[in-house]
Amino acid sequence: MSYKLSLKYKTIESLIWKLFERGGNALIQLIVQIVMARLLAPEQFGALAIMLVFVNIGNVIVQSGLNTALVQVPDIGDDDSSTVFWLSFAISILLYAIVFVAAPDIAVFYQMDYLVSPLRGMALLLVINSYNSVQVALVQRSLEFRKIFNATIISVLCSGVLGIGSALAGTGLWALVIQQLSYQALNCIALSRQVRWHPTLTFKVDRARTLFGFGWKLLVSALLDQGYQSLSDLIVGKQFSPTSLGFVSQGKKYPQALGNMLDGSIQPVMLSAVSRVQNDKASVKRLVRRALKTSTFLIVPAMTLFGVAAEPLVRLLLGEQWLPCVPFLQIYCFVYALLPIHTTNLQALNGMGRSDLFLKLELIKKAYGICFILLGAFVLKDVYLLIGSYMITGIISTFVNAYPNKRVIGYSYGEQLRDIGPAFILSAIAGAITYLLVGLGLPDLVTVLLQVIVMCSIYLLLAKLFHVEELGYLVKTVREILFKRKGTKAE
Repeated sequence: MSYKLSLKYKTIESLIWKLFERGGNALIQLIVQIVMARLLAPEQFGALAIMLVFVNIGNVIVQSGLNTALVQVPDIGDDDSSTVFWLSFAISILLYAIVFVAAPDIAVFYQMDYLVSPLRGMALLLVINSYNSVQVALVQRSLEFRKIFNATIISVLCSGVLGIGSALAGTGLWALVIQQLSYQALNCIALSRQVRWHPTLTFKVDRARTLFGFGWKLLVSALLDQGYQSLSDLIVGKQFSPTSLGFVSQGKKYPQALGNMLDGSIQPVMLSAVSRVQNDKASVKRLVRRALKTSTFLIVPAMTLFGVAAEPLVRLLLGEQWLPCVPFLQIYCFVYALLPIHTTNLQALNGMGRSDLFLKLELIKKAYGICFILLGAFVLKDVYLLIGSYMITGIISTFVNAYPNKRVIGYSYGEQLRDIGPAFILSAIAGAITYLLVGLGLPDLVTVLLQVIVMCSIYLLLAKLFHVEELGYLVKTVREILFKRKGTKAE
């Protein structure tokens, strides 16, 4: 079997396991979050969102872009992995100390005295992730995503049980902290049983410089992105209220989970695959086109259906108290429908080793994005307009992210629009027809089930009728995999 064909099958197999991992994680997390949303108040989810701002920014610094460098650099050894770990571990200890000391001031600023201890507990994620990020990078580099699937399912199940049990016991906000901490700790333990790597007492300064030479641009880019994502949470929590932030975070959570399940399954695999053929521009373009078309074909109709069914779905699953989150959920459905365009183009740049362009794009996007956030919060003073501004920035960013790849891999913005056009057009038609079902006045469960059936049927029927290439590709790929598996068993 040729190298290209072998890479294709290994990439597809990795994609399937990554999809299982993301899908299983998203499904179980969805059930856990639904149960906890019925047991806890919106204000407590707002408090969690505030704590995660500081933890997530710290996580970006801990990983320092070095885990991506471990994936992308052509040759690595045990010394490289240990060097990355010790550097990340030292940074995590320092950041934990900063959060520990700053916790009382953060609680005073948001007028939430009860936030101090939970924030200090949540910050332990920084130390855990210094180890876990190296494990994930090594698995991703070798395209062995089945190991991540195994670890994820175990950790999400156990942490879900612990979180729900804690909520039932009346621990309040601590239930959310326990669920988050136990998930990451158990994930790390489960991966350590499969990944035969443990840090040695080795730190190579020259290798740290080499890896950081690639990773520092990704670090700055990730900090900009995380800071931008967190800015609205900080502003909403202070300028409006923790309860408003709870509705915003709940509205974002489910489209984000769905987007990460589908697009997040494709992009890490694509980064690894592109890194292997980065010297062959034609092969890279084929991989990138396939990733963009596949992601879009799956994500856009899913987000459309989610947005159309938002109100009966929220009322059915979360209860009447969460209905104010519906407009935010619909806004984020639109934002995450654009996710494949952003991530595919950015991962292509990463895979080609162009982290310099990645950084420039982040600087440009965050400049106008922050302007929109400040306009919504302090001029218009409307939380709905603030969150709604993400739709405008999302549309602008599709062009910004796609522009460099015309030169880097020969994939123009016009070509990308032609590749993704069918998914958006067919989704809009199917979504408009599906939305009419709300007016029938049926029970929420019946309405949602009908919407799912009608949306999927119309979308697939139109895709078949208009000979959308991606549908044929997906069917063909599934058949090839099944045939290959049957052939292997026969042998």
